[in-house]
Amino acid sequence: MPPSEIPLRRPKSPAKLVQNRPDFSKTQASRPPFEEYSFKYTQPNSPHWTVGSGANSDGWKKHETIHIDPHAADRTPLDNYRLLVSGIIPRPIGVISTQGLDGQRNLAPFSYLQIVNHDPPIFTIGFTMGLGSLKDTPRHILETKECTINVISEHFVEAANYTSVDAPAGLSEWDLSGLTPGESCVVTPPRVSEAVFSVEGRLVHHHDWFSPRTGENTGLLAIVEGVYFHVRADALNEDRNAIDASVLKPVSRLGGITYARSITGYEILRPSYGRDKGKEEFRKAVEEQNGAWYGKDEGHCGSNL
Repeated sequence: MPPSEIPLRRPKSPAKLVQNRPDFSKTQASRPPFEEYSFKYTQPNSPHWTVGSGANSDGWKKHETIHIDPHAADRTPLDNYRLLVSGIIPRPIGVISTQGLDGQRNLAPFSYLQIVNHDPPIFTIGFTMGLGSLKDTPRHILETKECTINVISEHFVEAANYTSVDAPAGLSEWDLSGLTPGESCVVTPPRVSEAVFSVEGRLVHHHDWFSPRTGENTGLLAIVEGVYFHVRADALNEDRNAIDASVLKPVSRLGGITYARSITGYEILRPSYGRDKGKEEFRKAVEEQNGAWYGKDEGHCGSNL
């Protein structure tokens, strides 16, 4: 397509508006190289923790708590965006594949993604507006009620990241990223063949979000039911009910343009009232808390907005 015929670029999302990293290649070159790893287990931070012990250290007492009203007059939506994406971490990332009624395919990564139920399998996906317009991914989902969710792994994170490019309409993120479309079983949008774990989904419900200040439509929540799963054979156990993290090697999102790895893990048993109620530390914790005031943080909501 000649340059004169390429449409104007799509509006940018808040995430792209905050990205300003001059000489980033120099910064990247100064860091140690990427290291392969095998997922391993360690002990938890406090393996001998007992009922009523609280936090593992008192370091938190040395710091003031800042109380923030998200709708304060001197605060912008971008302030809230930056705070939330750097505080709600790590976030799982899915590359969402969709196909519009016109046959146009779209591929883009989203970290406002979570599983919220398993029977039926239900996922939530959050979409922010690109300067007031609906992005291709949510528009396609609303049109066709279909998508695939593809969990990002380390072996294709760069390609997955490139699907967020602000390319002109008509250019394929599949082609630009080099990722491979794989045939889905019950929905039209293809899955990402490189993904260790993919989910075919159908829209159950959606909800629009509006700014309390301006009344503008600022986002959309899609509730999607998983209707078919795809798992790479070497990652799946014999019972077909668990995925090996050392094979999945999931990539999560932190704040800004920072991604994170899942390198180590530790196991902590769930508490049991029946098992613990007879313990001396359990009875002591209950006795100490009876009649106690639980709001011991002396900060005041409004004292340091």
